[in-house]
Amino acid sequence: MKTQIQPLEYSHFPVMLSEIIQIIIPSKGGLFVDCTFGGGGYSKAILKFPKTKLISIDRDSTVMPAAKKLEKKFQDRFKFYQLKFSELKSITKDKADAIIFDLGLSSIQLNNLKRGFSFKSNDKLDMTMGLTDISAQEAINNLSEKQLKLIIKVLGEEKEASRIAKNIVIARSQKKITRVDELVQIIEKSKKKNFLSKINPCTKTFQALRIFVNKEISELIHGIINATEFLKPGGKIIVISFHSIEDKIVKYFFSNFSKNKSKPSRYLPEDNKNNIELFEKYINKVIKPSKSEILENNPSRSAKLRFATRSNSSFIYPYDLIKKFNKYLDIEAVNV
Repeated sequence: MKTQIQPLEYSHFPVMLSEIIQIIIPSKGGLFVDCTFGGGGYSKAILKFPKTKLISIDRDSTVMPAAKKLEKKFQDRFKFYQLKFSELKSITKDKADAIIFDLGLSSIQLNNLKRGFSFKSNDKLDMTMGLTDISAQEAINNLSEKQLKLIIKVLGEEKEASRIAKNIVIARSQKKITRVDELVQIIEKSKKKNFLSKINPCTKTFQALRIFVNKEISELIHGIINATEFLKPGGKIIVISFHSIEDKIVKYFFSNFSKNKSKPSRYLPEDNKNNIELFEKYINKVIKPSKSEILENNPSRSAKLRFATRSNSSFIYPYDLIKKFNKYLDIEAVNV
């Protein structure tokens, strides 16, 4: 048991922790929400400040032992729920001072080879983060070639998606694909050799499948909308993303629903009906990890932090955000 718990508590590095603490100022107290408990890095740091109350959520059941230990230690100030982003509103009616999202795959999940996230694994093709309806194995063996191509091309931004999808279908017609290493062989066979690239040839396809299986884009969009309704005026919403699709969504949301949203033309009349001001003036600035943090935790190198401040305006549902990124939602909604 100790060997299983130890990596969970000590091998996870909370990305840009000091920057987040500077933004949310927990020394003043208040209610905070950590939407990706993981190894508990952000939660433990916030709870060090005695005036804080904290709610953490995570869809992954493997974090429960660490979360329960923290609940026992801070009975009056900390509560954990196993939930997805889209279920955020169910945890409390109180308004939060800050809500934090640390997106993507944690080092805990990646390093557990039995879960099938890593292309170094020889185990079952799974990739489920928790509270998930399907596995990567089910997706690979049941989706059509056209569907696989679309998932790999759009969600993974993989240029050679067509060849990969075609070879997956050929391989599964001979034998069901059940293990990670079997999929790795198919991808490596499908990709053109690029000796200058430092990125593993499987990276983008694995990213696409993981996003599809866990409906990560849908969860992000509904999660940040829920969080915005859940914030008190002046409260901060912080999102750390690790790939371009996530960052594109967050940037659009913060930029287009803030008080300083730019109009398409200065000659066009302002449409007050569509002028939803959920945030104060948004500064379009990306915060990235320091060189010292990257040296300590190399996976943090691709992290981008954006944050926005909730305005005093009443919450109006931002349907334009759904409309803008509906192509991703439609892909994730495909039935297996």
